[in-house]
Amino acid sequence: MIVAQISDTHIRLPGKLAYRRVDTAKYLAAAVAHVNAQDPAPDLVIMTGDLVDFALPAEYEHLAALIAPLRPPVFLVPGNHDGRDPLREGFPGHRYFPRAGRLNYTIEDRPVRIVALDTLIPREGGGEASAEGLDWLDRTLAAAPAKPTIVAMHHPPFRTGIAFMDGHGLRDAEKFAAVIARHPQVERIVAGHLHRSIQCRVGGTVASTCPSPAHQIALDLRPEAPLGFTMEPPGYQLHTWFPGTGIVTHTVTIGRYDGPYPFREPEGELIS
Repeated sequence: MIVAQISDTHIRLPGKLAYRRVDTAKYLAAAVAHVNAQDPAPDLVIMTGDLVDFALPAEYEHLAALIAPLRPPVFLVPGNHDGRDPLREGFPGHRYFPRAGRLNYTIEDRPVRIVALDTLIPREGGGEASAEGLDWLDRTLAAAPAKPTIVAMHHPPFRTGIAFMDGHGLRDAEKFAAVIARHPQVERIVAGHLHRSIQCRVGGTVASTCPSPAHQIALDLRPEAPLGFTMEPPGYQLHTWFPGTGIVTHTVTIGRYDGPYPFREPEGELIS
């Protein structure tokens, strides 16, 4: 089973640039084409938040048009730039969304179970699972203890060293980790928010963040560093489940680059 993860697309109204510089729609269109070209094709795509920039209905309409060409089924998770009701209303065909309240849900009909956790705090940059969300997560994981599981969320449940973003991280990360530790079938926690590929051990499993298909958060580990972004190569991730091994993650760079070139001559000898 292959899960493609796209995160932090930050779609704005048609023709609008993010931060007067980034054409996030163009970058998302390139990501969609890149995912569609994967062979073998992903079984599904999960988008882990900050889908749009201002939670406007017209932004979600723009997002829907941009991701419509994706061939695998698409599942959406809210981030701090999103709004629950506008997201729900903008994707009426996504019936996995609860009709009210937090957008927590599960995807059950695959070899790997997906548990999506809503960490959005309206009008704030940071997030929280909340007591209600953690109780739901604990009960949901307990319902299928033998099935390998991915937990998908927006805010990473660990400190990254990028000070500004750590100040706007998951408030109840320790409580979240305690829940995960009770459920060893959780093979991976996938998150966004950081616009970078970062890994950490949380609750006895691996947690990771996904790069953006557009701009990346600048890597600056000084405690006083201001927040900034760079136009490092855009990307997304492929999480592949191998029975007996677990989940293997590849970070995919979007774009065209030279190669692939052979290491060996047609006769089999290494090219010198």
